[in-house]
Amino acid sequence: MTRSKTKAMVIASLIAAFYTALTLALAPISYGPVQMRLSEALTILPAYSPTGIVGVTLGCAVANLVGFLTGANILGALDILFGTLATLVAAMLSWLLRRVRFRGLPILAPLPPVLINAAVIGAELYVVMGAGKNLAVFWTQALLVGLGQLVPCYLLGLLLFYTLSRTGLDKKLFD
Repeated sequence: MTRSKTKAMVIASLIAAFYTALTLALAPISYGPVQMRLSEALTILPAYSPTGIVGVTLGCAVANLVGFLTGANILGALDILFGTLATLVAAMLSWLLRRVRFRGLPILAPLPPVLINAAVIGAELYVVMGAGKNLAVFWTQALLVGLGQLVPCYLLGLLLFYTLSRTGLDKKLFD
């Protein structure tokens, strides 16, 4: 294995560990119908490198699994599968949008995690709540999840991106 592949694996593992630890440490606000997963700020990292895609996806999978096993994640197996897939797709789209910039910030990169998680987690909550054909429940849940994603993804995520870029840590981590 080359040095660069080893470094990428280590960085992805660190991102996953940090995502998982932050999600579980803040479990009361990380899971449920009204949630604000502060660890979602890390979804900006795919704008630097595909290593970020691996890291946030793995972190989400582990956080959802451990959350389910500890009883914190009410969405259970649905979230382990579909929540993780939503994170993977959102991270890949963030990577594709990384070059759309305003004042050096990838302003569209945080959008996929907001929109995709709103739809997917909103649908998971709709199913778990047994709302039947009441689509108002889906739209309400999707809106609440989307709003809960805005602060971590846009405010904290772009602040993280700015800080990493300004300090040169982005080059040390992702080059």
